Amino acid sequence: MIPLVDLKASWALVERDVLEGFQRVFANTAFVLGPEVAAFEKDYAAFIGTAHCIGVANGTDAIELLVRAAGITGEVLVPTNSFIASALAVSRAGATPRFVDCDDDGLVSLESCLAKVTSKTQAVLPVHLYGQCAPMEKIEVFAREHGALKIIEDAAQAQGARRNGRVAGTWGLGAATSFYPGKNLGAAGDAGAVTTNDDGIATRVRALRNYGGETKYVHSEVGFNSRLDSLQAVVLRAKLKHLAEGNAKRRAAAERYGSLLRDLRDVRLPRVAAGNESIWHLYTIRVPAPVRDRVVASMHSAGIGVGVHYPTPIHLQGAFASHAHRAGEFPVAEARAGEMISLPMYPELSPDQQAQVVDALTRALATA
Repeated sequence: MIPLVDLKASWALVERDVLEGFQRVFANTAFVLGPEVAAFEKDYAAFIGTAHCIGVANGTDAIELLVRAAGITGEVLVPTNSFIASALAVSRAGATPRFVDCDDDGLVSLESCLAKVTSKTQAVLPVHLYGQCAPMEKIEVFAREHGALKIIEDAAQAQGARRNGRVAGTWGLGAATSFYPGKNLGAAGDAGAVTTNDDGIATRVRALRNYGGETKYVHSEVGFNSRLDSLQAVVLRAKLKHLAEGNAKRRAAAERYGSLLRDLRDVRLPRVAAGNESIWHLYTIRVPAPVRDRVVASMHSAGIGVGVHYPTPIHLQGAFASHAHRAGEFPVAEARAGEMISLPMYPELSPDQQAQVVDALTRALATA
């Protein structure tokens, strides 16, 4: 069996550091926030290159708290080609997701943003997808030209990715990230963070995550219980030491896939957009839609843990039925949804395993 993500392999790298950290937490009994969380926040802010990192309970909360801290109550442009949390968080914050299409690389389409922006639009939420950055320079120009729209990055799949030398999570008013176990930097459960260079946003997010105040029993506004716990901070701090090397190994694995797959008929390989340095959170190929599900089933039968990211665009999900979107409204995202297959991708993936993946794919395509 070759899994989509091998979490056991990543645990072997950090087991000693994590267990020593757990001993510190239990000895100090500082289980919520506390010194381990503060230390991780400092380390991750330094890794990203921002002034602040605020640990929260998960990536969805990170987006919601950012939207609330920014005072956004109107429309937010959200790519429909993303995990549904990108849009759910906007809705939970009291704002309205206004969906936009993606480009051929799966990243937010500037043309679709131009078509969908209205007088009610207050922000744009570019999603850095599959490990590479959205076209942020174009998004910045677009935001300036349409009433100084706020930019909030969804950087959950781009921890360490760069665009023209600039790290994902440093472009907008703030960025949200998820440390779900399968991410490049994954916790041992749910966890997330907000990164920002804006002192005011940082102060407000810290209050919102902690019942609306940073001082015990002082609550200046309605807040939430969305705090990063110390045990998760220990795991994340240990794994952060290996993140840059792990991302480099993912890039090497992506190059090997490219060589192995380049002559395979009916397979469209992922492309890294100009200016981007991808961290290859996912390695996504495209096959003809009529055979995609049969190919996935065949590979699963062969013990290859492929995935589909994402089978139904957000605008067609029941959660947003009230928006009354129709099939065909966002053609690029909808076409990709029927063609995508995510191949196994993680730092410890060996050349032999990749050869087995490609062999299984070749046989699956032939029989499909």
